[in-house]
Amino acid sequence: MDKDRVKGAVNDAAGRAKRQVGEWTGDTNAQVEGAAQQAKGKLQKAWGNAKDAARDAKSEAEHQQEADREREAEREQAAHSSHH
Repeated sequence: MDKDRVKGAVNDAAGRAKRQVGEWTGDTNAQVEGAAQQAKGKLQKAWGNAKDAARDAKSEAEHQQEADREREAEREQAAHSSHH
């Protein structure tokens, strides 16, 4: 899991709590700060998700390339063996 996803989850939760406390106490400033922190957290989580998805796609592509190379080597070996 990407560290941005973790930081984002923390900021989202902390912002939500701060916003909620602001609503309960009538503290508009706390509500605004909480909402901003919550938005930052959601953005961090989204960025972390995107980085994880890119990393997963790259890993999958690398595995696929390796499998393709192995199959090609097996075909070449089989073709070479059938000629002898």
